[in-house]
Amino acid sequence: MTQSHPRISKAVIPAAGLGTRFLPATKATPKEMLPVVDKPAIQYVVEEAVAAGLSDVLMVTGRNKRPLEDHFDRNYELEEALTRKGDARRLAKVQESSDLATMHYVRQGDPRGLGHAVLCAAPHVGDQPFAVLLGDDLIDPRDPLLARMVEIQEREGGSVIALMEVDPAQIQMYGCAAVEATGEADVVKVTNLVEKPDPSEAPSNLAIIGRYVLNPAVFDILRETEPGRGNEIQLTDALEKLAEDEKVGGPVHGVIFKGRRYDTGDRGDYLRAIVRLACEREDLGPEFRTWLRSYVTEEM
Repeated sequence: MTQSHPRISKAVIPAAGLGTRFLPATKATPKEMLPVVDKPAIQYVVEEAVAAGLSDVLMVTGRNKRPLEDHFDRNYELEEALTRKGDARRLAKVQESSDLATMHYVRQGDPRGLGHAVLCAAPHVGDQPFAVLLGDDLIDPRDPLLARMVEIQEREGGSVIALMEVDPAQIQMYGCAAVEATGEADVVKVTNLVEKPDPSEAPSNLAIIGRYVLNPAVFDILRETEPGRGNEIQLTDALEKLAEDEKVGGPVHGVIFKGRRYDTGDRGDYLRAIVRLACEREDLGPEFRTWLRSYVTEEM
């Protein structure tokens, strides 16, 4: 009989990075607040967590990240102005972000890597499994990756990571998983993890993308994890230890994602994400696609 594991209710979103790849835009504006069409990237991530049933969201922030808190808070002056104008449509958009979830914030005083950012969430998470969502990866809501990961974790226990097939030559940009097949086509058992391996030494072409559902045992491992690649505490190193010994925190499984993912981690992919999402919008898509075809034709 399949064992039942605790329900997951908490999501952690690390958001303390400096966004140096987007300078000078991120000199005074957090990279998570850069708009993707007409919403900041971070709102898409919170919406994804909520859609998967995780309405308790902890954001791990740093200095100069106050706009993140303001975005998910009420803006009474703006709401009152829109109410006086009778602009119900824009009022609903403004209130949407503040009504999404129960938001909490903690500062990562010393930016020492993703593993350290996750460790900052330990007092809030406690001894329950939790999700981690990275803001650079936007997952299309029509492809419910996180909900599938939560389902697997609640059934199997342990931890679950999101994996995606990439060009073998690009695997050095990601954490990479060695895996064994299971009885489900989209689920594998993870036996080892390597952070940004040389392509000639990579155990597979399965890259870790920015979604995790973690057993709280990861916190004890992170406390003992020495800085690794980039002199940072790597979450991949802690997950590798979990994969090596199931007695520590249960097995590590991977969900192989084949859906729509928008990578906003660099400028080129950020622009492509905006174009793709704008093209698919019912209110913007038809006119924008017509203009885009004309533009591409003229340029070519």
